[in-house]
Amino acid sequence: MALHLGRLAAGPCWRVARGCCGELRVWSRRCAAVRLCRPPGAAGAGQGRGLGHRTAAGGALRLGTPLAAALAGLAGLGAVAFGHIERAEMVPKSSGARSPSPGRPEEDDELARRCSGFMAAPVTDLRELRRTPGDMKTKMELLILETQAQVCQALAQVDGGARFSVDRWERKEGGGGICCVLQDGNVFEKAGVSISVVHGNLSEEAAKQMRSRGKNLKTKDGKLPFSALGVSSVIHPKNPHVPSIHFNYRYFEVEEADGNKLWWFGGGSDLTPAYLNREDAVHFHRTLKEACDQHGPALYPKFKKWCDDYFVITHRGERRGIGGIFFDDLDSPSKEEVFHFVQSCAQAVIPSYIPLVEKHCKESFSPQEKLWQQLRRGRYIEFNLLYDRGTKFGLFTPGSRIESILMSLPLTARWEYMHSPPENSKEAEILDVLLHPRDWVH
Repeated sequence: MALHLGRLAAGPCWRVARGCCGELRVWSRRCAAVRLCRPPGAAGAGQGRGLGHRTAAGGALRLGTPLAAALAGLAGLGAVAFGHIERAEMVPKSSGARSPSPGRPEEDDELARRCSGFMAAPVTDLRELRRTPGDMKTKMELLILETQAQVCQALAQVDGGARFSVDRWERKEGGGGICCVLQDGNVFEKAGVSISVVHGNLSEEAAKQMRSRGKNLKTKDGKLPFSALGVSSVIHPKNPHVPSIHFNYRYFEVEEADGNKLWWFGGGSDLTPAYLNREDAVHFHRTLKEACDQHGPALYPKFKKWCDDYFVITHRGERRGIGGIFFDDLDSPSKEEVFHFVQSCAQAVIPSYIPLVEKHCKESFSPQEKLWQQLRRGRYIEFNLLYDRGTKFGLFTPGSRIESILMSLPLTARWEYMHSPPENSKEAEILDVLLHPRDWVH
């Protein structure tokens, strides 16, 4: 059986291929035909030397200091000073962007057609996007909008029931965002994919946190202009045999008093199953490794370990899930090369996850298995509310848009006093992996 998810606007789009029910196909860039549209003026991912070139020459990829709490959850930070919401069902392709004026050059019409495939119009005015095709903020905004649209369409196709609601919000200090949420579907209990494109002056609290983590930021009259763009998603399926997934990719730019601009990227993708399926774990990690390996062999092991170390529920002594990749403050070897790496990672979301959903979504499950899923959801919530830097910062920031910050939480969860799975059970099997992370690709 083949599922073809048609064209997104006028640019190239992606296609999902699947085998018989329950069959998991190995996905790769060669066989999955999964790709994202390139922003205007951007070179293809394979045209640069890539992160691997600098890594091989210098011995290691240089990373900045850990990103401040304000930046770890960009969707939450971008919602600060929420202005207003426009509620709607899934935005039709024809209403996704402003129509080009008569007489515009053909490339302008092309940009408008591409934007018409988004879940909503870009946050930045099309005239500004046309004026700055080579600017990284333009490239990143188009990338996150395309990622959002493609992931939402993939999820909606698989679910076959509920549709995404689209909330467009504005930030009075500058910018805004688009939250797309599907709830109570046939397959997904809750699936959210949010983007934010914000700018303004960084708060003194955020600037202090960055300085405490090693960033030497020079303000002018106490002000520090910044721009932040990112896409963030958490997907919670109904069936306990279908894993949850989280991914987030972001770009941050700060302009110092002397006009010098500091920039960095961050992000990652990780899987949280209630039950261990080794084939699923291998597939997920191999897909991410393939994306990383295009830019250097040292990246996947470095970012896999970073992921294992970050998503730790400290008071439980266990990981939130079976990991993936995680990176922050990535600012070398060059802006273009890091962007292409982030683009490759974003392209890996659909092929790493959708086959797992299709494989397990119709499997039967017992009340005991559903109970275990709810207990693991409770652990998920514990990490997000107690340890996730972006969530914590957003919750304690005046004017934050709480709905965006808490989009990652599931609809249902459960806590039981002194619950412990029986020895040698399937529940104990996944718990052992959460206590002792494994290498899934060697």
